[in-house]
This record gives sequence, C-alpha cells and structure tokens, in this order.
Amino acid sequence: MSRAPQKRKIETHDRLLTAARSLSDLNGYDALRMEEVALKAGVAKGTVFSHFADKDRLLSALIGADLHAALDQMEQAAPTDPRSLADAHEPLFQVAARDRVSFDIILRYSGAALETDLGPITQSFGRHMEIVAGWLSTWGDAVRKDIDLELQAEGVQAFMVQVIALNFCALHSSTEITDRFETYLSAWLTPAR
Repeated sequence: MSRAPQKRKIETHDRLLTAARSLSDLNGYDALRMEEVALKAGVAKGTVFSHFADKDRLLSALIGADLHAALDQMEQAAPTDPRSLADAHEPLFQVAARDRVSFDIILRYSGAALETDLGPITQSFGRHMEIVAGWLSTWGDAVRKDIDLELQAEGVQAFMVQVIALNFCALHSSTEITDRFETYLSAWLTPAR
C-alpha cells in the first residue's frame, strides 16, 4: 500500500522537473516562475513547494543534473597537459557559465556557503575533484610532485570558479574562458624547472 503514494510522489517530482526544464530552456532560469511550473506540470502551486522549498532549490536540482551530465562527458576525456585539461572542462563551462543565475546557484549550493544539504551540486564538486585527480595521476613528471594530487585538483577547481567569475566581469570577459583557464593551469600544475 505505501508503494503507490511513493510512486506518485516520484512521478510528480519528475513531472515538475520536466516542466521546469522546458520552461527554463525556453525563457532562461531567471524568468522561471513556480506558478508556471505548476501549471505546466498540471499540479497545484502548493505541490511544487512541497517538493522544492523555493525556486533556488528547484534550480539547484536542474543545474545539478546538468553538472553531472557534463561530468559524464568529461570522464570520456584523457587530458595530458594544461591545454587539453582546459579543453576537457568545456562541458562544465557550458553549464556553469550559461548565465549569472546558474553561476550564482552553483556557488550557493557548492557546499562553500555552509550549505548542509549535500545535493547534486555539492556532489558534483566532489566528483569533479576526483576526476581531475585521476587525470593528474597519469601525467607522471609533467605534474608537480611537491603537493598531493587532491590539493592540485582542488586548485584546478578553484581556478575553474575564478575563470567563470571573470567571464561575467566586463573588464575580463574578452579573454576566452578556456584560454584564461589554461594560463592558470599551466602556472599551478607545471613543475618548476
């Protein structure tokens, strides 16, 4: 008996995400309204709020799914130097630098803002560091040995956030995001000669 309500709740949750995805693809994240999500999903507005406390939580679910899809793509890469590492991040840049709203949601739900909910965005940050550390472990002498791979991966992630932020800055937006990222990666990862 308890399985039917659970199944309905999952189906409703999926319908809400599908409706929100459709609306945000059409009009952008900033224009997304909970009332429109409810209408498109065929549910009451209160139902939306019973699944997502607010618009930011709904967006974090959408963007978190996009981040994990980008990480799935990235896992297929095998970068061997700073340039190919920067290029391998293109799927993440497509999601995180889509607009200011997505970048803001990513920052707020990354875990860096003392968010206690380890939702999909927070999980994507951990997964990203694991992927990068795995790549760096194959670089041999082409990567620094004076600091461990986890710290290097954390630095890569910090520079990734920095280049996305600069992408939204009028003073720095003229440089391609992957070019700026490569500059940071070369300085951070390349061993001193």
